[in-house]
Amino acid sequence: MSIRVLLVDDHALARTGLRMVLDAEPDIEVVGEAANGRQAVHCVKRLEPDVVLMDVRMPELDGIAATREIAGGATRVLILTTFDLDEYVYDALAAGASGFLLKDVGPEQLTEGIRVVASGDALLAPTVTRRLIDELVVARKREIVRPPELDALTPREREVLQLVAQGMSNVEIAELLVVEETTVKTHVSRLLAKLDLRDRVQAVIFAYETGLVDG
Repeated sequence: MSIRVLLVDDHALARTGLRMVLDAEPDIEVVGEAANGRQAVHCVKRLEPDVVLMDVRMPELDGIAATREIAGGATRVLILTTFDLDEYVYDALAAGASGFLLKDVGPEQLTEGIRVVASGDALLAPTVTRRLIDELVVARKREIVRPPELDALTPREREVLQLVAQGMSNVEIAELLVVEETTVKTHVSRLLAKLDLRDRVQAVIFAYETGLVDG
C-alpha cells in the first residue's frame, strides 16, 4: 500500500521538483498539491493523505498555523525548512509536526524521511535538532520549572529520555546501554505514555524545556 503524500509549498517549481523525486518511488504516491496553508487544510480533509510535506512561509495561512489545524489526526506533518527559519520550525514542532527536513536534503533522505514519519515515528536530524534547540534555549531564557511528571519516570526511563533528546536512535541507545533494541523501544513507549507525549519530537522539546538536557 502506497504512502499518500500532499505537497504544500507556495512555489510551483519546488512542488514540481518534489513530485519528480517522489513519483520515482514505488511505495509513495503524491495525491495532491497546495500553494498555501489554507489550501493544505482543505486538501487534508478531502484527500486524507498519510503525510504532508509542509513549507513554513506561505501566504494566507503559514505552515505553522496549518500544522496546528492538521496535527492530531491520522495525517502526519513533515516540515521543510532552511536554517534561517529555526524559530519557526520550533514553533511548528510544538504545534504538532512530526519532524523536519532541510530544503536542500537529498532524494534518498527525503523519501526515507517520509517513510519514517508515515510509520508513526518522528524524524529527528540530530545535528539540526541540537543546533535548533540550543539556540532557542539561550534566546528565550525561559525559567525552567521541573514538572511533576518527571517523578513518574524510572531512573532508566529518565536516562533514555536524555539520550533521545540528544538525537540518538533506539539502536544507538541500545548499544550504549548494552541492552536489546526492543528494551529501548519499551522504555521509550512507557516514558511517552507517562509524560503524555505523542512522539520523540515532543520528547526532545520536553527534555530541553524542563532542563533535563541543558544543551
